[in-house]
Amino acid sequence: MAEAAGGPRPEECPGTSSAQAGRAAACQGCPNQRLCAAAVSVPVCPTRAVAEAAALRERLRGVRHTVLVLSGKGGVGKSTFSALLASGLAADEAKQVALLDIDICGPSIPKMMGLEGEQVHQSGSGWSPVYVEENLGVMSVGFLLSSPDDAVIWRGPKKNGLIKQFLRDVDWGEVDYLIVDTPPGTSDEHLSIVQYLGAAHIDGAVIITTPQEVSLQDVRKEINFCHKVKLPIIGVVENMSGFICPKCKNESQIFPPTTGGAEKMCQNLNVSLLGKVPLDPQIGRSCDKGQSFFSEAPESPATLSYRSIIQRIQEYCDQHQFQEEKII
Repeated sequence: MAEAAGGPRPEECPGTSSAQAGRAAACQGCPNQRLCAAAVSVPVCPTRAVAEAAALRERLRGVRHTVLVLSGKGGVGKSTFSALLASGLAADEAKQVALLDIDICGPSIPKMMGLEGEQVHQSGSGWSPVYVEENLGVMSVGFLLSSPDDAVIWRGPKKNGLIKQFLRDVDWGEVDYLIVDTPPGTSDEHLSIVQYLGAAHIDGAVIITTPQEVSLQDVRKEINFCHKVKLPIIGVVENMSGFICPKCKNESQIFPPTTGGAEKMCQNLNVSLLGKVPLDPQIGRSCDKGQSFFSEAPESPATLSYRSIIQRIQEYCDQHQFQEEKII
């Protein structure tokens, strides 16, 4: 519960794990009322778990490829990468793309995609994604908040319940690529999304880092997490990899790769390096305005790097699908 003026007092809150969460009289006026009512945590028996797995498979059967975007470190540009990956894939109007934001406590995707203030609508077939373009749909906890400044103060079970609901109750339809933007770390949300999507299909994870060792040491943990939960790693992207001056074209290392950067780490851990994206101030400006960086800076070195990385991800997914069909 987020306490606010006009909202319930802490002693009156039924608790986020209660069946009355978001529904009790005490919840009236709480900024998180809609959020709590949308994802009540209920203990699941084994029989129900099997049924829920079947329901997830049925709901996601129209999703052709699923890519998770991970990082052990916050602030490395993971959500920015997720937004630009989805936009880049949707540039092909023949492809249907969905972007799912499961960063429950820090949902920045609505702002980056120019969808701030939008709300989720219910239809006969479930929740409808909010669309940027006809072929690019988005779902985020940010659409359930009464204000973008509202804090989501939840424990793990509540977060897990909403993630499951996003997968089970959103009418994704026929989708070529489902991109999942995750929070930093290797905790509840990551375990839940891997478990729930395991009932359907995951192509793999793209892991984002910056060049300095402070970031790399947490990214190594993320790679270890992927190995432990048997999540395939598509590759690593080194973000903020140098700054190329738009006038003199000289490159400066804003975040020096003191231990060899992502390239050295990938060599040591036998993981693919998908590419390096240089810093470009226009990326931040475009995200703040909810506009397409690719359209505003088509010749930027960062744009060219992104397009190369997106192509490599597409090639991986196509190859992964080919190998699965061959096994079948």
